[in-house]
Amino acid sequence: MKLLIVDDDKTTRKLLSLYLKSKGYEVATAENGLDALEKLGTDNINLVVTDMNMPYMDGIELTKTLRSDINLKDMPIIMVTTEADEDERKKAFDAGVDDYLVKPTNAEKINESIKRIFKNILSGGGE
Repeated sequence: MKLLIVDDDKTTRKLLSLYLKSKGYEVATAENGLDALEKLGTDNINLVVTDMNMPYMDGIELTKTLRSDINLKDMPIIMVTTEADEDERKKAFDAGVDDYLVKPTNAEKINESIKRIFKNILSGGGE
């Protein structure tokens, strides 16, 4: 399984990437939504973990763009953000995210979310 970590914070990308690689995933990274779209066009990505607030294209716009793309509309998306407000959470789910985690969170919670989403897809529970 190959994951794409999308976050404008270099340290977050690096730490999450190292952790997820240690769990057996292949990991690519992107600095923002536009960078992510480019990687999604060339790499064989199975799931996106994205921040909400980023320059150029934020996580909400990235999610909406993926959901409107015939080839990427079923891409699992986990949003990891500092936005704890219920309105922001609703906005993310309305855009189409599969899970929403509030920072600070730990990498194990992200891994649990990834495993839960893949288990749901493999059991036929995907949309």
